[in-house]
Amino acid sequence: MKVGLFIPCYVDQLYPQVAVATLQLLEKLGVEVDYPLQQTCCGQPMANAGFASLAAGCEALFAQNFAVYDYIVSPSGSCVLHIKDHLQVPHKEAETAHIRTHIYELSEFLTDVLEVKELPARFPHKIGFHLGCHGQRGLHLAQMSELAAPAYSKPGYLLSLVQDLEVVPLSRPDECCGFGGFFCVTEEAVSAKMGQDRVADHQANGAEYIAGADVSCIMHLEGVLRRQKSPLKVIHLAQILNGDA
Repeated sequence: MKVGLFIPCYVDQLYPQVAVATLQLLEKLGVEVDYPLQQTCCGQPMANAGFASLAAGCEALFAQNFAVYDYIVSPSGSCVLHIKDHLQVPHKEAETAHIRTHIYELSEFLTDVLEVKELPARFPHKIGFHLGCHGQRGLHLAQMSELAAPAYSKPGYLLSLVQDLEVVPLSRPDECCGFGGFFCVTEEAVSAKMGQDRVADHQANGAEYIAGADVSCIMHLEGVLRRQKSPLKVIHLAQILNGDA
């Protein structure tokens, strides 16, 4: 099995420690990982803004970089969902079909493909876990609370394997943080208030960290925390599973 590591542009530029933790974690689990040096943006920002045609160059380059791998793995659910649902490259139908069906967000790759049963990780802290909307409602990484269906959580299962970790319950476990890509620009006031509410839920329940599986949500919530001068910190799932205590 050879995995191509897909690191979205904002992770590369603003949270490289998440990329490093993802690589280290996969290698600890015996995965052969390659990082295509020519990768760039996947095209999600243009598509979300209503200019999908402007993403054609990004998508063609994505297919060129990643079609050769058995699996593609990324620590960002929103970018993975974009590729799964929207990747199209003219005259490259076989390559794009392979990519769309073999690209995974990190937690689903660990649970669904590697079927991880144990992790050499310890994180002696209290965390509240925020699962972004793309991951929950798009990739189905966890059950939605409004459904009368059995509960499950792929990130939650992985966190249960970490020693000395306490996951505190949240009052609204699957509430949106308000980031939403361009939503935080076009609806700034609403986005900010949603972020403040999400932070308040973690604070009220005694979390030391807000953990998440999507860096975009983490980035938004960290902005709220910095403005509040809050001692609460943010951390990505990959960093916890990698044992970055």
